[in-house]
Amino acid sequence: MKAPVRIQAEDFSQDEEILALKASSQRIGGIGSFLGCARDFSEGREVSEISFDAYDSMALAEMNALRDEAIASFGLIDVRIVHRLGTVQRGENIVFIATAAEHRAPALDACRWLIDQLKERVPIWKRETTPDGKSWVTPHP
Repeated sequence: MKAPVRIQAEDFSQDEEILALKASSQRIGGIGSFLGCARDFSEGREVSEISFDAYDSMALAEMNALRDEAIASFGLIDVRIVHRLGTVQRGENIVFIATAAEHRAPALDACRWLIDQLKERVPIWKRETTPDGKSWVTPHP
């Protein structure tokens, strides 16, 4: 089985991630999820592709810390976080977060908290390719 927290170049399957999450416990009553996809337009410009780079070991350590914090703070049963690195084309998957709890409210609240914290704390950088060239993107809240 794949690790619950990963950074990887290849695409991922939301279905496989949800199945792995559900396999962790029969107490799960609610699952919250977030899927981030590559847009074709950003800040008034067409975007043909996005490249992601990271300080791999630090990014993975921080993502695992976020997972642990979310489980403790929101009373979750399990969490899965996958973020892609390398070049991602328009429409492709970038990041997936799934949270499992006994009830929907903590699962949904934790999912939003996790994506917000990931964008703020995890050292993953994004560079967009536009008709004007390539440019690093300032993180969005």
